[in-house]
Amino acid sequence: MSGVTLREVIKRYGETQVIHRVDLDISEGEFCVFVGPSGCGKSTLLRMIAGLEETTEGAIRIGARDVTREDPAQRGVAMVFQTYALYPHMTVEENMGFGLKMTGHPKARIREKVAEASRVLKLDDYLKRKPAALSGGQRQRVAIGRAIVRGPEVFLFDEPLSNLDAELRVEMRVEIARLHKEIGATMIYVTHDQVEAMTMADKIVVLRSGRVEQVGAPLDLYRDPDNRFVAGFIGSPAMNFLPGRVAGGAVELPALGLTLAPPVTLPPDGTAVTVGLRPEHLQLGAGDALEVDLTEALGGVSYAYLTAGTGEKLIVEERGDIRSTEGDRVGVTIDPVRVMVFDAESEARIR
Repeated sequence: MSGVTLREVIKRYGETQVIHRVDLDISEGEFCVFVGPSGCGKSTLLRMIAGLEETTEGAIRIGARDVTREDPAQRGVAMVFQTYALYPHMTVEENMGFGLKMTGHPKARIREKVAEASRVLKLDDYLKRKPAALSGGQRQRVAIGRAIVRGPEVFLFDEPLSNLDAELRVEMRVEIARLHKEIGATMIYVTHDQVEAMTMADKIVVLRSGRVEQVGAPLDLYRDPDNRFVAGFIGSPAMNFLPGRVAGGAVELPALGLTLAPPVTLPPDGTAVTVGLRPEHLQLGAGDALEVDLTEALGGVSYAYLTAGTGEKLIVEERGDIRSTEGDRVGVTIDPVRVMVFDAESEARIR
């Protein structure tokens, strides 16, 4: 297995630049997830690593090799796509071994590699079936098995679970995470679903408009985002944002009628800021600054959706039994230590 290095990587389509000087280091054996909204460039970047898109400028290395201009077949990568792309007339065994057959591997070696992959993916009972006789999750495992038998240096996954239903996505997340631990391969995984990113990744790369916003371990990005975009993208439900203004060395929040003194170095009085509050760091309390629009009961946890008199929206997490109902007037209590403050103009984190 090998790591992957990107240095000042740029992609242009004609005059339009979609990837902007990306620098990135992915260690050998690491599970790295590219995450971001639709159109942010994550699939394009993955396809550049695979060689399916040309790199306009910069360099891509896999291990010690510069593969920037290499043919995709020579890069030592295997890609699992959003669609399964299985041959319907072939059995599972034939689908998994087809790539090796086309490159002239002996039949005995192909059987050995397919058997090894089917054991890891728990496909032994399905080897003689054709794709039409498989569930969506089983077909995706076959597609992954086809990649495994090639013995690549790097596995690339392009939103492989997006066609599955919610329950099956959870099951396949567990399967892919288990696979990573078992074979210890370098894996790069693209998703727009930040829950997938948080639960699977060793390292997350947050992208926006073809630029890397932040790179780090999942909980590091959650607890210590560099800017408002990362803070709002990582976490479910998303972070609440309220407008504020610095006054007297504290932050006034007109929407809540509160003044907070977060433990950060605030800019001068009069500066407009944005305050970030995660739903689990808020508690409902006495007051009438907010109206309860809706409550969602999910069992051990529920969420109250609130509107301030100034129009701002807020989500508060409630543990245990629901304590609020639609139409209630409530206040909130906030631990200033949990507050994040962002520059209103640049969106950079104020620390």
